[in-house]
Amino acid sequence: MSGRLLRLVCTAAVVTGTLLAPSPAVAVPDPAPTADSSDTSAGLATDVGDGTDGAAAPDAPRSAATLLTELQRLYREAEKATETYNGTAEKLKKQRAETDRLDARLATARLSLHDSRGAAGRLARQQYQSSGEISSYVRLLLARDPQHALDQGHVIGQLSLERAETVQRVSGSEKRIDVLARAARKALDDQLSLAGRQKKERDAVRARLDAVQKLLASLTADQIAELNRTEKAGTDTAQRTLMTSGALSTERAPSPAGERAVRYAVGQIGKPYEWGAEGPAAYDCSGLTSQAWDRAGQPVPRTSQEQWADLPRVPLDELRPGDLVVYFPEATHVALYLGGGMVVQAPRPGTDVKVSPIAANPLLGAVRPDPGGEPLRHYTPPKLPENATDGSDEGYASVAPATEAR
Repeated sequence: MSGRLLRLVCTAAVVTGTLLAPSPAVAVPDPAPTADSSDTSAGLATDVGDGTDGAAAPDAPRSAATLLTELQRLYREAEKATETYNGTAEKLKKQRAETDRLDARLATARLSLHDSRGAAGRLARQQYQSSGEISSYVRLLLARDPQHALDQGHVIGQLSLERAETVQRVSGSEKRIDVLARAARKALDDQLSLAGRQKKERDAVRARLDAVQKLLASLTADQIAELNRTEKAGTDTAQRTLMTSGALSTERAPSPAGERAVRYAVGQIGKPYEWGAEGPAAYDCSGLTSQAWDRAGQPVPRTSQEQWADLPRVPLDELRPGDLVVYFPEATHVALYLGGGMVVQAPRPGTDVKVSPIAANPLLGAVRPDPGGEPLRHYTPPKLPENATDGSDEGYASVAPATEAR
């Protein structure tokens, strides 16, 4: 084949490939690569109408809606892991106190054992020195006052028996306490190991969450606004359905402790969400609710799972301000009921403590920290700050949008 003919064939092939190649999808800029880029750095595609069925390739970039669903799932996973970690931290504090208590008991028992053994030894030496080479029977016969000698010997024998019993008793106590102390220290080691593992799991979820947040940060302002509208529309629909269903109670007054908890929570509006925080500068969801009730004089468990498991349940149609509203099937989020179908909550990373509709998240149920508390006869709800309801209930809207492409 001549060189000219070969060039013509190659040129035709190139032109044909160009004409038949599919048009590429328009995508927003990809975020910087991360450790998790294999899962989350594909980018967000924008569909382009071309009259075809729009079938996507197997490795097509995920849509904004898909990534939003993934982000919300990661938030729940991260919050679940953090609440579990918080619960383990509380158990560790109690375990350390128990270990210290057992160690103190063990030290006291050992000191008592040492004193008892010393006293028993002194008594044994006195008995040996007073006996000499003469048997007790001969000494009794030679004594000026046999009755006195007999009584003295009985007393010494009784004291010796009591000392032996004391040594045996204290020795048994030492062994039991020593076993308890070893068990407590082992339990503490196990708890520390568990806490370390859970922290790694929580940090792994955070890393994935950070990767998706970076990806969402590449969205344009218009895309962020669309996500906000979608979220608000979903919340409004859920709230409207709940309020019109009659599932919520009519307005009820809180107990005195409930009122104090509500006022404390309202006073924290505007403070940032922070993992594991219990105030006063920042809170996570259960850090806010536990501190509110602690300040009200009615301590509650630290985590949302423990609050759900340990506190008395209350039907939604009996809710009153101060009750705790728990969300998601595994009780991984909690808020404090304000009244009127609204709650005070620390929603998610990137948000501040705020007032939200009670249906902002999927409801699991409600609990009451003070079931025996009588409602106030007169109750005036606290005044809310002007920005009490500002911001997203999910957290993703707080990321900075990418600059619009020109």
